[in-house]
This record gives sequence, C-alpha cells and structure tokens, in this order.
Amino acid sequence: MPRSIAIVEDEPLIRANYVEALTRAGYEVRGHAGRIEAETAFAQRMPELVIIDVGLGDEPEGGFDLCRSLRARAPTLPIIFLTARDSDFDVISGLRLGADDYLAKDVSFHQLAARISALFRRMEALRKPTVADSVHEQGPLRLESERMRVTWNGEEVPLTVTEFWMVHTLVRFPGHVKSREQLMRDAQVVVDDATITSHIKRIRRKFLAIDPAFDAIDTVHGAGYRWVGRG
Repeated sequence: MPRSIAIVEDEPLIRANYVEALTRAGYEVRGHAGRIEAETAFAQRMPELVIIDVGLGDEPEGGFDLCRSLRARAPTLPIIFLTARDSDFDVISGLRLGADDYLAKDVSFHQLAARISALFRRMEALRKPTVADSVHEQGPLRLESERMRVTWNGEEVPLTVTEFWMVHTLVRFPGHVKSREQLMRDAQVVVDDATITSHIKRIRRKFLAIDPAFDAIDTVHGAGYRWVGRG
C-alpha cells in the first residue's frame, strides 16, 4: 500500500504540481489549501508525512501554527516545510516547532523526493532494534546511521535530515576538512555557500543547547569544516 502524504499549500497551481509529481513517484497524495481545511482532514485521517508552506492564505504563519498542532498530536510524524520564506529566523522557527526539515521552494523535485524517502527510512529504522554496525561513538557523541539519530551526552540532538547527513560526513572522518561541496553532495542539497554556513550554525546551536561547552566543529577558513572530537 502506498505511503500517504499531505501537502498544505495555498497556491493552487503549486499544490497541483506537487500532488501530481508525488503521485507519479508512487505516493498517495492529498492537497489542502489552508490550515483549517488540513486540520479538519487530519482529524479524520492522519497522513504518514506532511509538507507545509509557512504562509497559508490570510494566515502569514499558518504553517507554523499547523506544525505546532500536528507535533502535539503526533510527536513522530515526519514534517517538512517547503516555502519561499527561507530566512534564518523562519528556518529556526520551523525547526524549533518540531519540523524534520525545511526546504526552499526552488529545491529540485529530486531533492524533495530524497528528503521524503530519507524520512520514511528513518521512521522504519526507529521501529527496529539498533544495528551495531550502524552506530558510531566518539566521546559524548553517539550517531546511529540507520535511525538518522544523534545524541550528545545521552541527550538527542534534534537534527533535520539535511543536518544529520552533514554531521555524519564530518564525524566519519574526524580531523579531516570537508569542503562545502562535499557537505552538499553527502546531504543531497544544492545550495550556496551562505546556506551551508547557516546549516552549520544551526547544528552548532543545537549541540550548544545541550552542552554549552560544545566545540567539536571547527571552521577552517577558505576550506570548509572538520570534526575535532573534543567535548
């Protein structure tokens, strides 16, 4: 049976395009024009993954409100923001509300499909016992590849799928400098250098929220970033 996806987007043409593309990709897809319509539908049947725009009709932050409501009702439901609002403030707001990823609308369908597939794989992996071969431990860090889960001093770091793969790339080769291009390739995103920098800043902030002394990610100016394994 195909996985069910809901897309909440107020622009009819954009909504129809995504519904058609995701249906062709093999998913069962339903589109909703606004927050209230979506919440009414979800009360009857909760989808397995939700894609949300931030601004919905006459609600400039309707997507944030919907994310907050969904996260309260379904703590593990995969949620992706897909929006033209990609300022650091909006991205951080969305992730703090519990979204699993935050993508700009100019992202390719291939990249969106990769994110969706990765989130479904993570959901499947979370239901299974941890596979020893997929676990990497270094000091306070524990990284579970199959589950796409990272903990620091035993506390889970709430990384998006994009952020997880960037951390994964750094941690696999501690001390090795990874360029922005390598981080983009491993995370399956194509963005500018400033966006990679923003991702790294958000990753650091999430670790620092758990451990104010966190300093395991070094910036190597002009070259990229490296995991130095301090803690």
